[in-house]
Amino acid sequence: MITAIVLIQCETDSIPEVASALAALPGVSEVYSTAGNVDLIAVVRVREFHQIADVIADRISKTAGVVDTETHIAFRAYSQHDLEETFAIGFEDAD
Repeated sequence: MITAIVLIQCETDSIPEVASALAALPGVSEVYSTAGNVDLIAVVRVREFHQIADVIADRISKTAGVVDTETHIAFRAYSQHDLEETFAIGFEDAD
């Protein structure tokens, strides 16, 4: 699975509508409204590298209210959930 994090600038008065429209797009797994330099952050997950262009360039960038995007491709995922499962191997619940 290929994961891309897309930082999105929106027209200020349309952030909730843009977020809802983006969340409905195939390939977009999550959309967050944020404080800071960007209005929204979308997480895109696709199986094939060429699908990134389909989702981001052909759909996200062309969504009404989107002004600009910046895309970051994830190389590896690190999460507390993954670490806990890794270190729990061999330590099943002793009920």
